[in-house]
Amino acid sequence: MPPNTSALSHPAFKLLPGLALCGVIAVVAAILASFQTHLLGRAWLDALVLAILLGTAWRSLVPLPAKAASGIAFSAKTLLEVAVMLLGASLSTTALLAAGPALILGIGAIVALSIVLTYSIGRGFGLPRKMAVLVACGNSICGNSAIAAVAPIIGAQAKDVAAAIAFTAALGVGVVLALPLLVPLLALDPLQYGVLAGLTVYAVPQVLAAAAPVGPLAVQMGTLVKLVRVLALGPVVLGLSLLTARRAGPGQRPGLAKLVPWFIVGFIVLAAIRAMGWLPAALLHPIAWAAEVLTVLAMAALGLGVDMRAMAKAGTAVTMTVLLSLLLLALLSLALIVVLQPG
Repeated sequence: MPPNTSALSHPAFKLLPGLALCGVIAVVAAILASFQTHLLGRAWLDALVLAILLGTAWRSLVPLPAKAASGIAFSAKTLLEVAVMLLGASLSTTALLAAGPALILGIGAIVALSIVLTYSIGRGFGLPRKMAVLVACGNSICGNSAIAAVAPIIGAQAKDVAAAIAFTAALGVGVVLALPLLVPLLALDPLQYGVLAGLTVYAVPQVLAAAAPVGPLAVQMGTLVKLVRVLALGPVVLGLSLLTARRAGPGQRPGLAKLVPWFIVGFIVLAAIRAMGWLPAALLHPIAWAAEVLTVLAMAALGLGVDMRAMAKAGTAVTMTVLLSLLLLALLSLALIVVLQPG
């Protein structure tokens, strides 16, 4: 009796080879990140960055089978969008209430200024508009997560996303190592240094790593400032959605239902549910875990779509943009410290 091939011809089955390849890369990235933590006490390159690097290496060394293309594309777009939506459940208004209005306004102003100025710097170095937006949002808000969230909004290509994450992540590690050296040079107390670390370091774990040598007060303030900074992701993504729609030609402008992408609507809804206390605490960790897993899978897919030659061409411009942006963030942060005088 001939085998029934109708089920195997379903579009969902065509995704399996690409999903499996992304899954293998994601698992290896997670193992390598865990190995770093075991040996060094922390993962200097987290699973997300490693997934991009491994995916890029795979693409460079091994020809991709044609049957994997649809699954890779699905992972790079749809899984990434679901992950961004789930991030809404991780936002807490408690950070806003604890920070106080002056610090909140200061952080918001610095994030906005940094985005505008970093974008201008990137364009000045010849970065394409979408790449400049990615670097500006990544540096100014929360690194990898911001780049991943903004990419589908502006229609960024996989090579641009991978390059932005790779370069900002590499330089971000340097910031974690170098930032504590400013404490004696600038005579910063732990609270002031916490503000500086929270405003200049990308990810929350990196803030902890940068602030830990200065003491628990620096860790607490740095984490608080960083969480408030992360809250800017929602308004920025929403604003970019509206701006992208506005820039489209008259015949290309989306209808009302597509003006704000579905996953941004989901992000806002989940954030509101969390703020109103309707989301059970028992679900917070599983949702955060799911978002992390999907993001790593998406980053593996983005890495598999990267042309190393394109990344090499963008290297100098991206590096200079990120370096100047980090210097700008540090100066703005020090100005805020002088104005508010925390501690």
